[in-house]
Amino acid sequence: MAELLRGGPVATEITEELQARVARLALDGVAPGLAMVRVGERPDDLSYERAAMKRAEKVGVEVRRFVLPDSCSQDDLRSVIQEVNDDSSLHGCLLFRPLPAALDETAACAALDPAKDVDGITPGSLYGVFAGQPVGFPPCTAQGVVELLVRSGVELAGARVTVVGRSLVIGRPVAMMLQAHDATVTMCHTRTRDLAAECRRADVLVVAAGHAATVGADAVSGRQTVVDVGINWDDEAGKLVGDVDFDAVVDRVARITPVPGGVGAVTTAVLMSHVVEAAERAAGHHAAG
Repeated sequence: MAELLRGGPVATEITEELQARVARLALDGVAPGLAMVRVGERPDDLSYERAAMKRAEKVGVEVRRFVLPDSCSQDDLRSVIQEVNDDSSLHGCLLFRPLPAALDETAACAALDPAKDVDGITPGSLYGVFAGQPVGFPPCTAQGVVELLVRSGVELAGARVTVVGRSLVIGRPVAMMLQAHDATVTMCHTRTRDLAAECRRADVLVVAAGHAATVGADAVSGRQTVVDVGINWDDEAGKLVGDVDFDAVVDRVARITPVPGGVGAVTTAVLMSHVVEAAERAAGHHAAG
């Protein structure tokens, strides 16, 4: 049976580090502030909002919620984003996505000040990830993958890593971030020829394809660490499952993240680390860690 790489202990470690950094900011009269901008009442948005609020309370981040009806106009959303941009007490902004189809999500993301973009949604933040520059922040889930691996003692320098998925939210940024840790990264997707063979070559396999059971027993080998980023609802089983067929794979690899309880548990802690770092940047502190 594989060792389970659980996100909880990593999230706790990050949270404790952040509490000390928030205390240092308080000495200068600075309280890290996060704006949460939500359009509509999507159940997954509400779930993430609750988890983020709990994590913010533990860390010491102050949260202001901006909630718009899903019938709101582009101008309504733009004015809220401008309000966040103009408020110096708000150091970061989390815009829940996807937005309703009637809204222009690209324009909404571009309207946010990159300095307050704590979830890697602006062109400036994506430039920062690809150029290795401190502009904005990487997407929280992508950084959550890296934090989970590094803090769990998985060797990345020189490791062969295969990333399955090419989205701007996870696949592409996480590939860049793993390269920055000196991993040799192969990017694949659901149309890769002989995907299973590409996956078997990896020391570390990161699966973010967005489809349940994308990776099965034929795609893994005994030495591997498998990070499953997927979150899918399995009607038949009545539970959340990842992009990896966990039951088929768990006895065939060295380490694997559970779903739920893996990367997702780290994501809210990474979000708070970005808010704290944004506050440190604004206050002229050198970010710790």
